[in-house]
Amino acid sequence: MELIWAMVNLLDLIGRIFISSVFLFSGINKIFQYEGTVQWMEGFGVPGFLLIPTIVVEIIFPILIIIGYQTKFAAGILALFCMTTGLIFHLDLSNQMQIIALLKNLGLAGGLIFLVINGPKEFVVIKKKKYVRL
Repeated sequence: MELIWAMVNLLDLIGRIFISSVFLFSGINKIFQYEGTVQWMEGFGVPGFLLIPTIVVEIIFPILIIIGYQTKFAAGILALFCMTTGLIFHLDLSNQMQIIALLKNLGLAGGLIFLVINGPKEFVVIKKKKYVRL
């Protein structure tokens, strides 16, 4: 039974790393492609100054998810982020690639909602204290 729980905890951590890697890679890429990303955002009517908070969200919250600190909150913010950016940037239903990108955003949001509901397992930085009733 211990082996099963160890495997569940390991798979939970791997899943958190996988879902977070999309955001980390995207946030880091936005830093290196800053001007081009600003122009791309502005092409959709989104003010370029919002790129800085976007980068912060795409780097900080995935790290929180990986380390298991405030995971439910971070996952909730990223789920909202996925749905919002999907609807703003990928709602061109006449373009099959944009439909796929929209569905990927919604799929990521779905996975993040699972994290909001269930939280992380045991591989976390700060474990919840368990209180014993006397």
